[in-house]
Amino acid sequence: MSQNPPNLRPDLAPHPRFDEPRREGQPTIGMVSLGCPKALVDSERILTRLRAEGYAISPDYTGADAVIVNTCGFLDTAKAESLEAIGEALTENGKVIVTGCLGAEPEFITGVHPKVLAVTGPQQYEQVLDAVHGAVPPAPDPFIDLLPATGVKLTPRHYSYLKISEGCNHACKFCIIPDMRGKLVSRPAHAVLREAEKLFDAGVRELLVISQDTSAYGLDRKHDLSPWKGGEVRAHITDLAREMGKMAREAEAWVRLHYVYPYPHVRDLIPVMAETGAGGGVLPYLDIPFQHAHPDVLKRMARPAASAKTLDEIAAWRAACPEIVLRSTFIVGYPGETEAEFQYLLDWMDEAQLDRVGCFQYENVKGARSNALPDHVPAEVKQDRWERFMEKAQAISEAKLAAKVGSLQQVIVDEVDAEGATCRTRADAPEIDGNLFIDEDFEGLQPGDMLMVEVEDASEYDLWGRRI
Repeated sequence: MSQNPPNLRPDLAPHPRFDEPRREGQPTIGMVSLGCPKALVDSERILTRLRAEGYAISPDYTGADAVIVNTCGFLDTAKAESLEAIGEALTENGKVIVTGCLGAEPEFITGVHPKVLAVTGPQQYEQVLDAVHGAVPPAPDPFIDLLPATGVKLTPRHYSYLKISEGCNHACKFCIIPDMRGKLVSRPAHAVLREAEKLFDAGVRELLVISQDTSAYGLDRKHDLSPWKGGEVRAHITDLAREMGKMAREAEAWVRLHYVYPYPHVRDLIPVMAETGAGGGVLPYLDIPFQHAHPDVLKRMARPAASAKTLDEIAAWRAACPEIVLRSTFIVGYPGETEAEFQYLLDWMDEAQLDRVGCFQYENVKGARSNALPDHVPAEVKQDRWERFMEKAQAISEAKLAAKVGSLQQVIVDEVDAEGATCRTRADAPEIDGNLFIDEDFEGLQPGDMLMVEVEDASEYDLWGRRI
């Protein structure tokens, strides 16, 4: 069992899981899902529609009649990864349909790979289906092709991503996501809660709430009311969290919030998190993309929240809920970043003492306004700052985890093999955070099981423990 690496990429989605058998003669579509968990949800929606039309899903190229590549366009390195995946699919299969964020630049894709069958942008589900129908006509069997109520899921059965909105209203200079995915469009509150209810009923033990800006949920709808359970619920993240927390407690499950901007009303979420006990609820965990700490860098980034009050906010959150866990992502080497501004970020990290941290080196992205900023930082300086930042983050993580040795932690089991059980504490999101390993007395454990563990050892990013 491997340890959590220090160079975490927060834009990477979990590895898709495919476990449905194929019936004889059933048309089969392969899926390669790149990018963030939000893209993974898009892949699930596409595959749910295809599965309902009688298609089987293949985990490899050679076993498929055609392949869909859901691309990422967040960074140039991610674009290169997407182009490589498209090329590999063309070589191995030949029939390739491209969708996702990079699909917003069709000429860029076809210029490199002119043989792709179709290119569609993010959330263009109908166009993807039309392209699949043209390449591989459906052949459904209504007596066999039954679709579960929760649709097709690409994650393990015990956790699931729930996307509550699309798009983003911010205009950060380094980001082109609003250009690709549009302005904020929130789902109605009752639709989100109904999906959450179905997922819990299907046995999901952990619900991961995602969007481009989770704390802005419902702003575009003017926080309108929806009928729910004999009453009404507001399209607001606080109300949504409160209702999902009730469901989670009934199901003895977890709810985890991702991509929360530190607006003042986030304080209202903390009491909801403080109510969560061993029986489940909204976890005391906030994933907040701070990106930097120096006010001048944040101004050049055109970030929606400045750093001046973030330390005060963090202190207030911890005062209201001492067990709260904070994770974030940062960019080093942003255009114009001076050594003094970078040192300010390191000093801020010492004060903030964040639990989990990911870091990017700044990259130009085609169409981003930050490309035109003066004083771009040399590559060797960016690398040096990234290494120094991660050294700082690793030291903080190591000290925080060492302090947990001897404590009791509730964990959820993700995998069990011959060596032991790979679990996560309430402080750890799947794929991007650390693990807790059980090396003894793990027989009989299954993915999705929740249990109490005494922590016996710690490393920079992971824990080891024993069942109690």
